[in-house]
Amino acid sequence: MRHARNAAKVDDNQRDVKRALEAVGAWVQSIGQPYDLLVWWRGSWHVLEVKDGRKPQREQHLTDAQLKTLAELRLCGVKLVRSGDEALAAIGAKAWPEV
Repeated sequence: MRHARNAAKVDDNQRDVKRALEAVGAWVQSIGQPYDLLVWWRGSWHVLEVKDGRKPQREQHLTDAQLKTLAELRLCGVKLVRSGDEALAAIGAKAWPEV
């Protein structure tokens, strides 16, 4: 049984970010740890960390586990996003205009 204290905390806006990515045809998987989303878009993988832009800047930081993983893997392609628009820009996509 999984206890709530071990569950990864999901930012309130992650669902909206995921919907924006899927709306342009990206494949999106919530991975939770050490980062939030794994995205496949037009032949490239993207790793996104979602932070809630409505929170104070001091609360929008990477955790110690995330920083450790970055150091261990030398993974510098993780992108921090705060909205669907930032996520689309991070993967090089543009949202379709509303009609």
